[in-house]
Amino acid sequence: MKKLVNDVHSVVKESLEGFQLAHSDVVDVHFDPDYILRAEPKGEGKVALVSGGGSGHEPLHGGFVGFGMLDAAVPGAVFTSPTPDPIKEATAAVDRGAGVLHIVKNYTGDVLNFETAAELCEMEDIEVRSVIINDDVAVEDSLYTAGRRGVAGTMLVEKIAGAAAERGDNLDEVTRIATEVNANMRSMGLALGPCTVPHAGVPSFELGETEVEMGIGIHGEPGYRRTEMRTADELTAELYEKVKADLPFESGDRVVVLVNGMGGTPLSELYIVNRKVQELLEADGIVAARTLVGNFVTSLEMPGVSLTLLRVDDEMLELFDAPALTAGYRKGM
Repeated sequence: MKKLVNDVHSVVKESLEGFQLAHSDVVDVHFDPDYILRAEPKGEGKVALVSGGGSGHEPLHGGFVGFGMLDAAVPGAVFTSPTPDPIKEATAAVDRGAGVLHIVKNYTGDVLNFETAAELCEMEDIEVRSVIINDDVAVEDSLYTAGRRGVAGTMLVEKIAGAAAERGDNLDEVTRIATEVNANMRSMGLALGPCTVPHAGVPSFELGETEVEMGIGIHGEPGYRRTEMRTADELTAELYEKVKADLPFESGDRVVVLVNGMGGTPLSELYIVNRKVQELLEADGIVAARTLVGNFVTSLEMPGVSLTLLRVDDEMLELFDAPALTAGYRKGM
């Protein structure tokens, strides 16, 4: 294993220290327990947003803490859910008297620990709501989940719900909007190879030199089938058809397109994927209202890509276009 680490047991701590030093204008990192806060807290009377999960998916979630998105993010060890205590502390730290929304990817550890943290917060009169993100169309009841996994679409929920909270919507409205975004988006990814968790020291799964795993999760969990390597257009078309059919998306729909790198794929290749996605959307009469291409929800150094389509109405599009200032995503600022 070749990685730029000093000690496999200090990867998250040292990464957070470096993150703080790079982005102290945007974030304030708290240690023992670990969580990331906005450098400039939101004003009193506004809803706060908290998310989190295992590290290794950067910039998710800490990279999306800041104006217009999250108020706090709670990182666990690599690919491991944070425990309830730091989630509870982070939630209490950002509460401004209007309640807090937890945005939780649908992995068993995340769901259970955020639920426990919410119960602890309620005992201290902090109102907490939760939205469970389950945008992955590939598999049901995987190694880590009951039901569908939460994957790259999580970033879109954090952006749009974050904008609603920033403009002053109450907890009911912010929860409604986050729920609607989750209900109207679908995602699926593929891997060209595995990633290596530092403390494991070996690849998370094995793929032959000419094999592709279709429908992987963001921890490298298996997908729905293993296939031979094909052209970028052919692989993209399979992702697209699976995602499109699940909602389903139809002619006349407007969508936000997210072509997301899994950590080890060059931007040049992601743009090749996007080229084919746009061609397929146009052929189906679906309007790509906005497009994001880049590494937003990764799996360490895994080579691969995921596709997310979010069907939007005027309100969602307005919130998507609202300003945001975070370490991992900036818009209009």
